[in-house]
Amino acid sequence: MADQAHSLAPAEAEAIAGPAPRQQFNPRGQPLIHGINRVGLWSLYIKEVRRFLKVQTQTIWAPAVTTLLFLVIFTVALSGGSGSRAGREVLGVPFATFIAPGLIVMGMMQNAFANSSFSFLSGKIQGTIIDLLMPPLSNGELMAGIVGAAVTRAILVGLAVGAAMAMFPGVSLSVAHPWAVVWFGLMGASMLALLGLITSIWAEKFDHAAAVTNFVVAPLSLLSGTFYVIHNLAPAFQAISRANPFFYVISGFRFGFLGRSDIGDTNMAVVQSALGLGVFNTLLALATYLLLRSGWKLKS
Repeated sequence: MADQAHSLAPAEAEAIAGPAPRQQFNPRGQPLIHGINRVGLWSLYIKEVRRFLKVQTQTIWAPAVTTLLFLVIFTVALSGGSGSRAGREVLGVPFATFIAPGLIVMGMMQNAFANSSFSFLSGKIQGTIIDLLMPPLSNGELMAGIVGAAVTRAILVGLAVGAAMAMFPGVSLSVAHPWAVVWFGLMGASMLALLGLITSIWAEKFDHAAAVTNFVVAPLSLLSGTFYVIHNLAPAFQAISRANPFFYVISGFRFGFLGRSDIGDTNMAVVQSALGLGVFNTLLALATYLLLRSGWKLKS
């Protein structure tokens, strides 16, 4: 019987035993995961969040103390005192209340940049960049995980700074327009997170990232109306300030607290600035995605 079974033609054997189970092989180069890899994206996000939370004294609380020192120094130096006793008012509020929102969102933006600019750069320097490039994550998911973690750090820094400033005498953080606080805060953090990611792709050592921080991010932050209204500047410098996207983030965020802004004379000007920042961040995200997809300085 065994000899007869072996002598059967393949078609006859298949007719008797039934079709053999076929193994499904994925064609080479075709993704096994379709749609969004939620598990991988969440894992990357949690990894990045845990990385900065392990050193939260440096990444969360130190920026809060530094920003509070800015408030104390500038309030005393420019107002002649601190608290409600200070005579100087800007936009109809005490000077300390005026600069507090700008300092909060400035701290948020700077820390979002610091967090995302460290991700790829540390991997390239330590030789562990493969841990980010090899997992089954698309370029969009990789960008979303890193930017999302940077925005999370920015929010935590903003909450810490806000809590510290709320205890400072003479500072009022009452919210006039919650949508503006949320929108401009997220837009500012996202913008700097994307810029930080681009920096980490371009940079080859920590000095390169530090140069961008010292010569680009810090000047644009400090010269964006954090400590003054641009109406006090000469027309040429007003035009330069209005070309600075940091100005719209800080002034729009301040509008959310005070209900006043030096962006324009009407609330519609603030809404237009909000939409403009959304478009700017969309284009910046597209540029970052294309840079990631090209593999420039990452896969060469």
